[in-house]
Amino acid sequence: MIKNKKYLILAIIFFFISMALNFPFPHEYPAGQELSVALGFPITTMDGLNYIGITGLILFIIGLFFLVKSLEIYHKRMVLIALALVAILPLEMVNAYQKTFATGIYAIEYERGESNYTFEMKEDTTLYAVCHLPFENHSNETVQFNIEFYEKYLFEDDDPMLSLLNEAGPYKVTLQGKERKVVTIEREINLAKLRRGGLSGQGWGINLMIVDGEKVRKL
Repeated sequence: MIKNKKYLILAIIFFFISMALNFPFPHEYPAGQELSVALGFPITTMDGLNYIGITGLILFIIGLFFLVKSLEIYHKRMVLIALALVAILPLEMVNAYQKTFATGIYAIEYERGESNYTFEMKEDTTLYAVCHLPFENHSNETVQFNIEFYEKYLFEDDDPMLSLLNEAGPYKVTLQGKERKVVTIEREINLAKLRRGGLSGQGWGINLMIVDGEKVRKL
């Protein structure tokens, strides 16, 4: 099955380097918030071309080349396996690290896909905001951190919404060891002070930062 062991070793090296360049930890986006993705590698971000992501993609393609050259048979099958691994393995490695060695905010998992928010006007100038944010502490120790919000995509004509919540902060969270908790944030925000008009909306997948002193994770 293996025709050239040196090529196989080179393929493995290139695969691991490409994944390391785009490892989703401690931040969800290691090199900025992606706008376009190819084979799981972020190609462009809000700031333009993502050269780290492009380099990772190139190294991964080189790895595929050496993988195919190293095998006598099962070329298509192994390429599909490599594609699956590059998509799954980084997340599984993060999960394994958080459940074994991570401490402090690095042991905190934020289930962004399960988060949601609702904004509605309570009065002419008062915004009522509710957010539900699921967290899990994988360590055995109590972890405390603050939450800050940011906009994932904000273009020239867009008005910030989630970041308005920072005006009513700070939001301090305490998670006991091995605790999973949905943190609910309810705030009233005076838009008149911010010189903002009325707004409303709802959505899922809230982007936030968890902060503990100088330690920051952008999730």
